[in-house]
Amino acid sequence: MSEQKIVILGAGPTGLAAAYRLSELGYRNYRIFEARGKVGGLASSEVSPNGFTYDIGGHVLFSHYKYFDALFDKLMGDEYQELVREAWVWMCGRFLPYPLQNNIKDLPKEVVLEILLGLVEAQKSPLKLDEIENFEQLIMKQFGAGLAKYFMMPYNFKVWAHPPRMMNKEWIGERVALPSLERVLGNVILGRDDAGWGPNNTFKYPRHGGTGGLFERIVPYIKDHLTLDSPAAAVDADAKTVTFRDGRVESYDVLLTTLPMDKFAHLTAGLPQGVVDETKRLRHSGSFIVGVGVDRPAPTSKCWMYFPEEDAPFYRVTYLSNYSPEVVPDITRQHSLLAEISHSEFKPEDRDTIVQQTLDGMVSTRLLTEEDVATRLADTFVIERDYTYPTPSLERDGVLRAVHPALHERGIYSRGRFGAWRYEVGNMDHSVAQGVEWADRVVLGAVEDELTYQAKRGC
Repeated sequence: MSEQKIVILGAGPTGLAAAYRLSELGYRNYRIFEARGKVGGLASSEVSPNGFTYDIGGHVLFSHYKYFDALFDKLMGDEYQELVREAWVWMCGRFLPYPLQNNIKDLPKEVVLEILLGLVEAQKSPLKLDEIENFEQLIMKQFGAGLAKYFMMPYNFKVWAHPPRMMNKEWIGERVALPSLERVLGNVILGRDDAGWGPNNTFKYPRHGGTGGLFERIVPYIKDHLTLDSPAAAVDADAKTVTFRDGRVESYDVLLTTLPMDKFAHLTAGLPQGVVDETKRLRHSGSFIVGVGVDRPAPTSKCWMYFPEEDAPFYRVTYLSNYSPEVVPDITRQHSLLAEISHSEFKPEDRDTIVQQTLDGMVSTRLLTEEDVATRLADTFVIERDYTYPTPSLERDGVLRAVHPALHERGIYSRGRFGAWRYEVGNMDHSVAQGVEWADRVVLGAVEDELTYQAKRGC
């Protein structure tokens, strides 16, 4: 492609990776604009007034892409931690190794029996995916009534803030460990722990700056093209211009947007009304991220824990100071916890009480003691984001099939966690790959990888 003017909206992982790749390819005629005063998007980190660093959610770095691995190595050098995953589930007043479905042996015997009977009943007949209409039905068919009751249904509602019946079944992939009845029975009868499943059983983490420390390191490579504190106010798809909130107008030939697809559509003139209306059917949830600093060393080597039950508002808590000693002011006498609480119209949460709810939940689940809360709290910090999970709703894939081609016809590409609106390719490595593959598409004419962006589905 000749050096047409490229504008990138959003300096999260996808926008940064696209800009980095353009520069790597020798392409110079581009600008990248970020609404906030720092880069990283949902992968950035915040520092509290008391000096504790918190990520926007429990991020870990594991990868499906050689490019991402090479980029990480280049940017981080040896300034990272490499950790073995220690993931746990809090249920029935105890911690169990993750995934729960492979580690039920230590639950109360009546609960173990209910789960096993449910699995046996569920697996009596072959799974026929074409007969399953939604995620709730898949849960019941694959996991049985017991696991659905005790973990899968309540946990997924806490995460997604949407009933599983509103979600499709296509997003799952490697995200959920599907149970093997033989494996579950063997673990129960032989008393085996089974904690090695999953794509991220080892992972990396930046030593300095939290997760955001990785993406801050891209800035020197693209700084001449980057403008911060520049939220887009309007886009004209016919005139090919972006107007920013400060009144600045930037023209483009090709536009990459990483804004949430629904928000972008509503600020863009020149799109068919039917396309804008389609984006209204997309669903999402937001989050409160509550950081807690404690004046005592970490009592465990755990990485993160899942919480399906009602004794805590959060669905996941991370011992963030176990990832890097640099995220707390003094690792010799302090540790930090990161709690995630989702919210939506189906699951409202109150910002005014969310810290106290979190502390109460941490006491209930034995992450903190009453004495910790009374005398050892060194920090509490709240990060709120309205868009954190793009819901893989029943309507989603139809919306994407309608919207993406209409944008492409106008030289507009919507990518990233909320630009593509595909959670299953919304991890940091996927998001970086989306930016890189998009840059290769517009500059080199390459085909975006179907595992990342799934062009085969009409996107």
